[in-house]
Amino acid sequence: MNEEAFNMSIRKFLKKVGVTSQREIETAVRAAADAGTLGSGPLKAQVSLTVDGVELDITIDGEIEIE
Repeated sequence: MNEEAFNMSIRKFLKKVGVTSQREIETAVRAAADAGTLGSGPLKAQVSLTVDGVELDITIDGEIEIE
């Protein structure tokens, strides 16, 4: 396995995930704010990650502050 190519591929994937996730979260939060349905306090967030071909199926929990 080419470690350098492997690491670069992972970084490229994570950058895509990060940029796309941020855009989608911002859009959803603004839409909820505009509709008057956005509560107060942190938003609970969850990401599920699976990778076919290896035994990886993980859920990552977190919070997004909106105040």
